[in-house]
Amino acid sequence: MSGWTPVSNSIEAPRAGAAERSAIPASLSPSRRAWLRFKRNRLGFVSLWLFVGLVLFSLAAELVSNDRPWLVRYQGQLYTPLWHDYPEKVFGGDFDTPTDFLDPFIRAQLAQPGNWAVFAPNPYGPKTLNYFAREPNPSAPSRDNWLGTDDRGRDLLAQLIYGFRVSVLFALALTVSGVVLGVLTGAIQGYFGGRTDLAFQRFIEIWGSMPELYLLIIFSAVFAPSVALLLLLLSLFGWMGLSDYVRAEFLRNRQLDYVKAARALGVSNAQIIWRHILPNSLTPVVTFLPFRMSAAILALTSLDFLGLGVPPGTPSLGELLSQGKANIDAWWISLSTFGVLVVTLLLLTFMGDALRDALDPRKAEAQL
Repeated sequence: MSGWTPVSNSIEAPRAGAAERSAIPASLSPSRRAWLRFKRNRLGFVSLWLFVGLVLFSLAAELVSNDRPWLVRYQGQLYTPLWHDYPEKVFGGDFDTPTDFLDPFIRAQLAQPGNWAVFAPNPYGPKTLNYFAREPNPSAPSRDNWLGTDDRGRDLLAQLIYGFRVSVLFALALTVSGVVLGVLTGAIQGYFGGRTDLAFQRFIEIWGSMPELYLLIIFSAVFAPSVALLLLLLSLFGWMGLSDYVRAEFLRNRQLDYVKAARALGVSNAQIIWRHILPNSLTPVVTFLPFRMSAAILALTSLDFLGLGVPPGTPSLGELLSQGKANIDAWWISLSTFGVLVVTLLLLTFMGDALRDALDPRKAEAQL
């Protein structure tokens, strides 16, 4: 009897240790367990909150960086230049043109006793040209322009804030369109298979071989450049990568017992796809999102750098990189823009790695 005792202890001890190390109860739902695994990846979890904070900060760009004051009190009356245009005559000027609040005369009027104005922390907008600047453009970082100005005299910090917002919103829209098209085509191929799958595969091979850059050059020469046109053209080619992943998931899941049972009960194909197979095939879709956004931001930046992106005058990280290339001595342009791009892409990459680990079924089984 005494010989059995150490054997029993050697078997039970590792089980107890594994139970103590596992902090994810098996009774939780799969989505809840995936979220807990994602939170365990501190780098990815912190990156998520930092990225969300940067996006929210950029969405409030008009409140953070604007050449119009939030609120003005002049001669006993309150004005809201942030929401309304006021002519210069309202504040003691001589013209009916919109007020330039960077004008030293207007600043002197608002500084008189009884008058005041509340400006944004960075008193420059994305298109603001300071005609009263002390240094020639592009000017180095200074007290007036914290990150300096570009070659047109626009404040670089304002350009980065608004350019980051344009890039993120464009990437989000391109990602959504790519996910919708990719999931739709991949689901049809994987669920029906056979000739339907074969026809779609041949179409994807032909469509993917088309020269995307040449089409962008041709359309930019024929049509006026716009964000909508650029989004449409890139959406036509941005769905094929995800479509292959979704197709593979549907090809695997359609052979499982729960799908066969649904068919035996007379459930329609649309309901089987939407309610049964798709929820069990979302792992590659969710993992795909951060990397797709990174690719979209890089695509927009590259096209703007080449002059094929957003319309002239729109804040753009690619245009700033092009200015940095044309003005090598103005190191602050390239350095700050490159820093924004690197931080953004790193955050998205860390989020994607954390999502991939959280949704990996092999790691999920190891933690149970």
